[in-house]
Amino acid sequence: MNCEGVSRRSFVQAGLLGAGGLGIADLLKLKAEGAINQRQQDTNVILFWLSGGPGHMETWDPKPEAPSDYRGPFESIATSLAGVSFGELMPEQAKLADHLAVLRTVNHGSGDHTKGNHWMLTGFEGPAFNAPDNRVQRRPSMGSAAAFLRGANQKGIPPYVGVPHLRGGTDNLFHYSSYIGGGSNPFIVNSDPNTSQFGVKNLTLARGLTLDRLRNRQKLLGSLDVLPRSHEKSIRDLDEHQQKAFTLLSSKGVRSAFDISAEPDALRDSYGRHTFGQSALLARRLIEHGVTFVTVNCVPWDHHGSAGRYKTEEGAHKLIPPLDAAIAGLVRDLMDRGLYEKTLVVAMGEFGRTPRMNRYAGRDHWGRTFSVLMGCGGMKMGQVVGRSSARGEHVVERPVTPQDVAATVYRHLGIDSQRVVIHDRLDRPMPLLDTGEPVAELFG
Repeated sequence: MNCEGVSRRSFVQAGLLGAGGLGIADLLKLKAEGAINQRQQDTNVILFWLSGGPGHMETWDPKPEAPSDYRGPFESIATSLAGVSFGELMPEQAKLADHLAVLRTVNHGSGDHTKGNHWMLTGFEGPAFNAPDNRVQRRPSMGSAAAFLRGANQKGIPPYVGVPHLRGGTDNLFHYSSYIGGGSNPFIVNSDPNTSQFGVKNLTLARGLTLDRLRNRQKLLGSLDVLPRSHEKSIRDLDEHQQKAFTLLSSKGVRSAFDISAEPDALRDSYGRHTFGQSALLARRLIEHGVTFVTVNCVPWDHHGSAGRYKTEEGAHKLIPPLDAAIAGLVRDLMDRGLYEKTLVVAMGEFGRTPRMNRYAGRDHWGRTFSVLMGCGGMKMGQVVGRSSARGEHVVERPVTPQDVAATVYRHLGIDSQRVVIHDRLDRPMPLLDTGEPVAELFG
């Protein structure tokens, strides 16, 4: 071939140079070998991220027979699944329990927010809260891995989106791409879809700028090749960001996906007229338009009762009913639209809360057993996986690890998480997961 005039930038764009991540050839090889199942390229995930840690007693694993200082201020209610109870503030999910699955014995043993956030979002233990580098993300988040390995389900749509933002909570830091590269970071809405002022920045052209002028600028940037070899990684990230920014600005499909005002009032009401509910509805619009992974950020759940923080009862009343409406509204809507087979809904935080309430009528951090909710029409629903002790203190049957949770998400997306290896910034091979197995009961 005649390579005259071909710049280093061109090779970087083609995925042939640069440490960290995978090249295009590597990605094609993974698909050819079946590590990424192309028959599952239209599946997607909506993650309700409950940063701070919801209490399992008040949600999906109540203990009505436990002493009052364990049981807490709420009763349990029957669900549509015989013999299974949820907390009384979850009546809508209780009606849908036969369409849901609860993993009641997820555990990692840590009560450290920082470790737990990293563990549940990536599958790997994170830095300790008091570590000097406690904000450094060691591994890619599930959303970023999905964005990189699967991409979007529709051309011109962001593969990974965070709504309404990814702030708040406690150590809510690890939603990003790490060594995969900045192009796999989430597109963050940074606007509340429950407000009349809702609008997504960077989806409209600046005044006086036309698409033709924007294309000319893109061509000019593409012709520049001025950075030295040591900046190859930065070039690749910059190239990806520039291309995605151009796509967002030029795509009517993207603007349509974010137009929640197009939804009828009755449907919006069914999700709940609050941030959780309208963010869940926006998530449905996004996956319907081709987004592969949406994180619905629902915060804050850190309810100790001390130092001005919510007590368990106060915090539960504030957060659980809107979460219940949002999840139930989403599941019903997905089923009505024939989208539930392909969509995995997950609700989880970084850990649970202490089974015994503290002297402030709150609950502290607990990583020895806690619940994760999953819903997907393409999996075996209507079941509880695992059993915690009578007072909700520890696992009795069927422990589930954070990597098992992540492996389940990846399997739904058609990604064999133990066969995928991604090189880090030092060119070391890093498995996507190293021990996690998909929860077999969900695929029986």
